[in-house]
This record gives sequence, C-alpha cells and structure tokens, in this order.
Amino acid sequence: MHSTIQLIDLLGAAALLLWGLRLIKTGVLRAYGVVLRQWLARGAGNRVAAAFWGFVATLGLQSSTATAVIIASFTARDILRPRMAQAMMLGANLGTAIVTLILSADLHWMASAAIFLGVLVQNTTGSNRNRNMGRAVLGLGFMLLALQLLGAVTEPLRGSQTTVAILSGLGNAPAFALLIAAGLAILGSSSLAVVVLVMLLAGAGVVGPELALWLVAGANLGGAVPPWLAVRAEGVAAQRLTLANLLVRAIGALAVLVLAGPIARGLGQILTQPDHFVVGAHVAFNLALLIVFLPLLTPISRLAERLTPATSGTPASRSHLDDSLLSMPEMALAQAARETLRVGDLVSEMLERTVTSLRDSDEAPFTDIARLEEQVDQQHEAIKLYVARLCRGALDEDDARRAGEIVSYAINLEHIGDIVEGGLAEIAVKKARKKLAFSNEGQAEIAAFFQHTQENLRMAQAIFLSRDATLARRLVARKVESRRIEAESAEHHLQRMRIGRAETLETSTIHLDILRDLKRVNAHIASVAYPILEGLGMLEESRLKSDAILKARIDGPAGNA
Repeated sequence: MHSTIQLIDLLGAAALLLWGLRLIKTGVLRAYGVVLRQWLARGAGNRVAAAFWGFVATLGLQSSTATAVIIASFTARDILRPRMAQAMMLGANLGTAIVTLILSADLHWMASAAIFLGVLVQNTTGSNRNRNMGRAVLGLGFMLLALQLLGAVTEPLRGSQTTVAILSGLGNAPAFALLIAAGLAILGSSSLAVVVLVMLLAGAGVVGPELALWLVAGANLGGAVPPWLAVRAEGVAAQRLTLANLLVRAIGALAVLVLAGPIARGLGQILTQPDHFVVGAHVAFNLALLIVFLPLLTPISRLAERLTPATSGTPASRSHLDDSLLSMPEMALAQAARETLRVGDLVSEMLERTVTSLRDSDEAPFTDIARLEEQVDQQHEAIKLYVARLCRGALDEDDARRAGEIVSYAINLEHIGDIVEGGLAEIAVKKARKKLAFSNEGQAEIAAFFQHTQENLRMAQAIFLSRDATLARRLVARKVESRRIEAESAEHHLQRMRIGRAETLETSTIHLDILRDLKRVNAHIASVAYPILEGLGMLEESRLKSDAILKARIDGPAGNA
C-alpha cells in the first residue's frame, strides 16, 4: 500500500510539473507571442544569430517543443529558410537545457512567492497581457512546487530494493534505458520533465553516472518526436525541419550510447554531485550538438529531404503551385487562379455543411467544417506567398493587376471561411446542443438566404475566371438584394416575436446572428466584382453608375471585339 501511495504522489508531482510548463508556455505565447514570432522571423540573418534567437525564445517559453512548432510553421510558410530554421532548432535545444539548469538551483522559497504573485496578478489586473503573464508566473510556481514534491517522493527510493533492482537492470541494458526515457519524454511532450526526474533520482543515489547519461540522451531523443508529430499537417517543409532535428538528436543519442563510459569519467571529474552531473550532461549534450551540427546543416537537411520526399501526400504536395513557372508570369498566374478557385470550392462546401447542420440539428458536420477551414487557411497562405514570389520579378501592368485580383479574392475567401467556421458553424452547434428549432417561416427564410449566398458564390467563381463585366455588375446588384433579404427577414422575425411565437423567442439571437453573418459573407463575395468594374470605369465612389452609362461601357468593348 505504501508503494502505491508513493506511485500516486510521483504521478501527481509529475503531472503538476507538466501543467506548470503548459501554463508558462500558453501565458508567454498569449502575452508576447507576436513579439516572439517577429524576433524569430527577423533573427535569421546567419546561423549563429538564428541559433541565438531560438535559444532566447525557448528561455521565454520554457519548452523547445513550442519553439519548434512555431519555427516549423514559419518554414512551411516560406518565412524562414530551412537552414536558418534548423539553426534555430539547435539553439532551442540548448535553451531547454539551460532551463533545467535554472530549475535545479535551490529556489524552494520561490514556489510560494510565484504562486502568490501569479494569482494576485490574474485576479487584480484588467489587462489581458498582464493576466497572461500572471498565468506564466503561476506556472513557474507550480513547476518549482512540483520539483519540491518530486524531491520528497524520490527521497525514500534510496532504500527501496525494488527501485534499486529495476535501475540496476537498466544499467545493464543501455538501449532499453534510452528507449524508456524517450518514451516518457514523448508521453509527457517534454524532455525537461524527464531530465528533472533523472536528476532527482541521481540525487537520491539510485541512478549511476552511465545510466544517467543514457536516460538523459533518451529524454533528448524523445523530446524531438512531439514537434515532428505536431507539424504533420503543416506541409513537407515543416516535416523536413522537425525530422532533421530528430536525426540530430538521434545521432547524439547513439554517440552517448557508445561513449557513455569515457564521457561519464570525464564529466564526473568536473561535476562531482550526482544531480549536478545530470544537469551538466543535459547541457553538454545539447551544446555539443550545437557546436558539431551548426556547420553541418546542409547535409542534415538534405538527408531529411531524401527521407521526406515532396510526393508524400502532404497538403503541400497536393498544391498545383509550381515554382518552376515563376519565370513565366502568365502560366504562374493561371495556376494561382486555379488554386484560388479551389479555395472557393472549399468555402462552398463549408456553407453546404453548415446548412445541413442547421437543418438537421447535427453537431457532426462541425468537425468537417473545421478541417475544411484549415485547408482554406493553408491554400490561402500558399497562394499569397506564391504570388509574392512572382511579384519580385518584372510584371507588366496587366499581370500586376491580375496578381492583385488573385490575392484580393483569396483573402476574401479566407475571411468567408473564418465567418463560416467561427460564426455560422458555431451557431449551428449551439442550436443542436440546446435542442432549439426555428419556426417554419424562419427556417425557410434562412434556407433561402443560404441558397442566395451559394448562388452568389458560384457567380463570383465565374466572374473571377472570366472577368465578365455583365456578371460583375449583376453580382454587385445582388449584394444590394442581400441587404434587402437580411432586412426583410429580420423584420419578419421581429413580427413573430411581437405575437409571442415560442420557437421564435427561443431562437431570436441565433436567427439574427445568422442573418448578420450571411450579410457579411455576401459582402466579401461581391468584392470580386469591384476590380473588374473599376478597371472599366464603372464605379463611382463605390456605387454603380447609371444603367445608361453602364450599358454604353459594356456594349462598347463588346462592339469593338
């Protein structure tokens, strides 16, 4: 029974350590995430500078996994070059080792102070940034408290025959010890927590120097796996980056596996205390990787490219954007336009799923809508970056205008996706969970507005492809009709409320919110027509000119053709 209680205490302390780490990460990201991202994006002038900024970011986030995911997302969006991103990863690895060194200091009094200060800041400040910093300070206090609890729990392990027998067995099985530590780091999504546990066990006298080295190497190896798994949907560039980091740590772990004896003897002469030995081994491991592999980024990246080919079926590989066509603007713009039309098809599917969810009071489509919205974001980002690379070259006036139209339409489609997922789809989920039902008239009005919106989107797709002025004028006129539909439906809804219709009173908020969001969607859809009409001189202060002038302008180009 006593052993069971010890195990529960150990698991609880480890969970508190991971929770504190999570609070620090989320607090710092929410408070200063934009600043960190800007620093990382600008700090890639050379390998040394990139490694330094990766190191600094990890000191702030207390997690190399979080830093790795941010860097990978930048690489996937072509903001960072792969070599510089890999240098940042090496700096991030060293940063998490320095965090372990800081936490190993005897700062037990700071746990209570940090918890008190974190709670005080969260409960007394009105600033969102300050509240998030209070969250981070509270997380630091939890981590320090967890270290105290872990120390108290592992102290009795010194005399435990079972623990000694298990660890003695691991001492004779270095590969197995390395894999166990790697598995724990993967489960906890943190190498730091595993290294801290090894440090406390070493301080209790139950882990020898060579076994400590194997466990530390395994923790570092396992710590590289969560970022690799986390960026599976980010595209091939992000996968290659995190795989390269995993390969670097794997090479380092194999070196420790072979050279543990000489390393333990040499490091043991410098660091005589067991807990200091573990922390020193962790820092030395990542420092050695930084020194050895910083000049070798190119071969490591090439190996990762061979192991992760572009035809692996990732979202990036499904894109039809071909960089080899950037020297031929007309073909490149045609491919970008085709990709933008695919984004429009995804948005149309999102609207269809939302209508189904509203009609059937079913939450299931929301998962599909979220997945589609993520694809919209990825393709929208890819289109913007592709056109940006194209615009670095010399474009004539017509090509530059078309490039602007493509980016503008892609941005508006991405905004529509946000409205559908964050507004309409969430309203559908709320309706399903609360078991609400529209009145028959309200349901018909909403269905008709959705159908009107879908028709407008199909017209916008045709206008974007053909640049037909007559269709563009018709779409702008339908935008006015959208406002009329929204106003009339809102008025009918209020009339039903005044006569006390129960289902109308229950669904009043969500009915009006749907009308508002569909009106916004139609405004974004109609935006595809404005560049075409403006180019033909058919707009005056964002309003259509008179029918006579429009007819003359439209008939003129047609007659000349």
